[in-house]
Amino acid sequence: MFEFVRTHNKVMQVLLFLLIVPSFVLVGIQGYDRMREKGDAVAKVDGHEILQGEWDNAHKQEAERIRTQMPGVDAKLLDSPQLKYATLERLVRDRVIAAAAAKAHLSASDSAVARELQQVLEPLKGPDGKIDMAKYRQVVGARGMSPEMYEESVRADLTARQVMLGVISTSLTTNAQAAPTLGAFFERREVQVARFDAPAYAARVTPTDAEIEAYYKAHPGEFQAPERATVEYLVLDIESVKKGITVNEADLKTYYEQNITKYGQPEQRRASHILVASAPNAPPADKQKAKAKAQELLAQVRKSPDSFAEVAKKNSDDKGSAANGGDLDWQTRGAFVKPVEDAMFALKKGEIAADVVESEFGFHVIRLNDVREARQKSYEDVRPELEAQIKQQQAQRKFAEVADTFSNSVYEQADSLKPAADKLKLQVQTAQDVQRTPAKGATGVLANPKFLAALFAPDSLEKKRNTEAVEVAPSTLASGRIAQYAAAQARPLAEVKDRVRERVVAAKAAELAKKDGMEKLAAWKAKPAEAQVGAPLLVSRDKTPQQLQQPQQVIDAALRTDPSALPAFTGVDLGESGYAVVKVNKVVPREAPAPEMAKQEKDQYQRWWASSEGLAYYNLLKARFKVQMLVAKPADDPAASAR
Repeated sequence: MFEFVRTHNKVMQVLLFLLIVPSFVLVGIQGYDRMREKGDAVAKVDGHEILQGEWDNAHKQEAERIRTQMPGVDAKLLDSPQLKYATLERLVRDRVIAAAAAKAHLSASDSAVARELQQVLEPLKGPDGKIDMAKYRQVVGARGMSPEMYEESVRADLTARQVMLGVISTSLTTNAQAAPTLGAFFERREVQVARFDAPAYAARVTPTDAEIEAYYKAHPGEFQAPERATVEYLVLDIESVKKGITVNEADLKTYYEQNITKYGQPEQRRASHILVASAPNAPPADKQKAKAKAQELLAQVRKSPDSFAEVAKKNSDDKGSAANGGDLDWQTRGAFVKPVEDAMFALKKGEIAADVVESEFGFHVIRLNDVREARQKSYEDVRPELEAQIKQQQAQRKFAEVADTFSNSVYEQADSLKPAADKLKLQVQTAQDVQRTPAKGATGVLANPKFLAALFAPDSLEKKRNTEAVEVAPSTLASGRIAQYAAAQARPLAEVKDRVRERVVAAKAAELAKKDGMEKLAAWKAKPAEAQVGAPLLVSRDKTPQQLQQPQQVIDAALRTDPSALPAFTGVDLGESGYAVVKVNKVVPREAPAPEMAKQEKDQYQRWWASSEGLAYYNLLKARFKVQMLVAKPADDPAASAR
């Protein structure tokens, strides 16, 4: 249902960024006040200014959150003027709702905050059910907050919800309202399509050198060598911290002696068995029959011990071990049910138990094949393992301290990574031809979009300063700087001439396809009987273009056609793909959905309606609190729409 979401994935990414992620979960209403910096006012709410610095900080943190949740998101999308303006709109929204909450004297109680925190922090609970405070501080610290700041942001969020909840939760819709809307939304139409695909016209295009050169000059952005940089970078991780740790020999021996039981090798036994299965609740007669069979098999193998494996293969009801002659492999105590284990550990090597052994699974004939005596691993045996364990523990404890030194060093001496490298005994690494997006096959920090975004940020790019310490993985920080930079530049025509020719051919083929399609559209409108269109098919909004095997533009055009004038022809420009003529024959009433589906659709309509009422109420609040946007809203990005 609602395949639209999957079809328009890019659009939904933007909507999620704009609408769903509440910004004050990041920093809180009060958090914004702490981040006030000098700068011009960019908006006013209820007479209070929002400054440029607040906007910049809010967008930086929100972009960081989106990168964390969607590592593959295009960095340019997050830095676009449209999405930065969306952050400002969210800041305004937060201030409007906070003002409304204050005027209505709304607040969230301590118990409500506690309940919310219990739910939000559920993943941070330990085995005892309590929140791991160290992890809690680490998680909120990564957002630039203390636990107290985060809890205040939760309180602000809960308070803000009360403002809108009173409208949204009381929204009501009836079946009489929902039915016409849903019926129209899921309406089906019978159409026939004639496609004029551009590639079919390519053979008719022979571009001249002049046309190729003209296209090249008119579209310089299509034939550029991408920007590239030579970068230096440092990586601080647990492994690099471990290199600086030397473990005292006395500490190793003390640890060994204190944990000596961990390094013992318990006795192991290897046995074989033959099982005659019998359920615990089987009638006494059936149990007796199974026991008698087991006793017969016992007598057989005691008479001829070498036949044990063959007898097990033919008679054991334990199919897992029967194929291996009843072999149960090496085991220690605790691996089997108690009666079988007791029998195994009472036998000597090569012995067969004198009687059958009863367990919850039935009756067993048991032979002990071999024994490995218990032994204690010596200090020399386990020393490498001990050293690795203690180094790992010490490195994890020391990492936070070293991470602070790393962060401070790359910041304080921002024109070189060498001081930080020398101080922490790290190696400055170099990479060439680095771009803003991870290269195919890139690994490590150069595959991390967050690190690359920091590298190509204006301060790093223009001033060649070190980036801040960027967390690229758990317990892994990186900082880098651009040593050399080459901006994107146009490639010579001679170098890209074949590619330009392909683009010219594609463009002219699309023009020919469109011209041919428009001529056919005019002719078929005049003489519908002569129309050469495809087989009828049903289109609707709940089917994807892939399911219908038609472009989205064709589906949209068919559903937009005036139903009062059917049958009707319409033309659809498919851009570089060509042209389509669509004949819309008739509206086909929608089949009544199953009761469960009808309920889902009604619930969805209720959510749409509630969202609309919520938006209307928010617009009313904006007017009430005299919202002023002091910066111009950027125009929609056509390229983003095309994507």
